[in-house]
Amino acid sequence: MKHLLKMLDLSKEEIIEILNLADQLKYENKNGIEHHLLKGKTLGMIFQKASTRTRVSFETGMYQLGGNPLFLSSNDLQIGRGEPVQDTARVLSRYIDGIMIRTFEQKEVEDLAKFGSIPVINGLTDFCHPCQVLADLMTIREFKGRLEGLKMGYIGDGNNMANSLIVGCLKVGMSVSIACPADYQPDKQVLDFAKEYGDKFFMTDKPIEAAKDCDVLFTDVWTSMGEEAETEKRKIAFEGYQINDEIMAIAKPDAMVQHCLPAHREEEITEKVFEAHADEIFEEAENRLHAQKAVMVLCMKDKD
Repeated sequence: MKHLLKMLDLSKEEIIEILNLADQLKYENKNGIEHHLLKGKTLGMIFQKASTRTRVSFETGMYQLGGNPLFLSSNDLQIGRGEPVQDTARVLSRYIDGIMIRTFEQKEVEDLAKFGSIPVINGLTDFCHPCQVLADLMTIREFKGRLEGLKMGYIGDGNNMANSLIVGCLKVGMSVSIACPADYQPDKQVLDFAKEYGDKFFMTDKPIEAAKDCDVLFTDVWTSMGEEAETEKRKIAFEGYQINDEIMAIAKPDAMVQHCLPAHREEEITEKVFEAHADEIFEEAENRLHAQKAVMVLCMKDKD
């Protein structure tokens, strides 16, 4: 695996390879076994969108792998002052061993990979969030013991999380049902991909229909970063798109709940449901660290 740009690029086998390595690294981490697999390597971390989980998990993960994490705010880089992405890619390729970027446009991530000569990892764009979904799949498998044959339901905005969840879950053999308002559906590229899976994919504008018999339910904030001006409009559009007791009653009795965080309690999820599933949600948050370490190793480790 050279890069991690989007879930659409990964095969089922590559996803499982990442998850298996993540499980191993998590076990070693919990048992105090050092794994300096990237000793001497430097990861440049470009942030054009702020983050709690992405920065801390990548920085900690790179340190635990024996490497050096280098925080690069867009305010500190010429890319934030108009330098072409292709020039930044060429320069950084001569200094460091890998790039993680959290930004707005997917094209910026793709161009870094196209013009650079080092691995590029997508820490989030407006189109997708592959690192989060790898952690999500890791968590589901951890709690359910498998992925194949499970049903995932997503309720809310057809945003980057929805895009990546649809692709990731379908690729590993899960069925997917999604509920979102008509004006907030997932990206057409993702919906075209999902059509190839026939009745394993179902989309509706009714949360009750999407939640039926689900093994795991997902949601995300109604207003993502960069959309703050639409907050009031979105509150109206997403009224009723909430994981609550009524929704949980439609899902399977042992259904788990996942949220990429931060959560806006009493908007997309009730306080009661969130706290009832807090162990699952915060295990999911922790698994960002382990899944991303696996991605960094597979992308950046010298091939034997």
